Amino acid sequence: MNRPSSQYEYMSLDDFEELLADKPADEKWELIGGRVVRMMVGARWEHNRIVANILSTLLAGLRAKGSSCRPFAETFWLKERLIDLACFPDVMVRCGPLPPDATSLDDPVVLIEVVSKGSAQRDRWEKWALYQRLPSLQHYVLVERDQLAVDVFDRIEGGFFERPRLSAAEETLRLPAIDFDMTLAEIYREVIGAQPSGQ
Repeated sequence: MNRPSSQYEYMSLDDFEELLADKPADEKWELIGGRVVRMMVGARWEHNRIVANILSTLLAGLRAKGSSCRPFAETFWLKERLIDLACFPDVMVRCGPLPPDATSLDDPVVLIEVVSKGSAQRDRWEKWALYQRLPSLQHYVLVERDQLAVDVFDRIEGGFFERPRLSAAEETLRLPAIDFDMTLAEIYREVIGAQPSGQ
């Protein structure tokens, strides 16, 4: 298989899983299309707050509707052997039960990444090229960390369609595949000063 550059380390998912036994505790490793990505553990507080806002609102909203869909956050694996992918999306939603001993999933309906300058290349290009190959995926959401800006890609017949960017606090992120809505004010609560109306 031709590889784009010799400066990176490439391997299969099986080999990567063996390599994880040697991972230092202060590092976060991912496999993106067979390329090993080693990062330090930790993120700016704004990133963590946005993820927490999305996760808590998703969990409450889906439970209130009696949905079988549930959100997972940064420490739960998304793995797919066919595309040598093993990563930790910031938020993902899966519908239906998981086995009691599951440590990963391969069939998310929604994937959400919080994007910074340092992660933009991976989130917008490398990961997205692979995420599109997941048959279950219906919505891919990119949330900018440092500004009110949310980009959404929806699966339609024949591929994915990018919606116009959301960039105002009162605008709503709608995810029809899981019957879920959330305003940008809720996403960025206590991060960029955006607050829901009346608060």
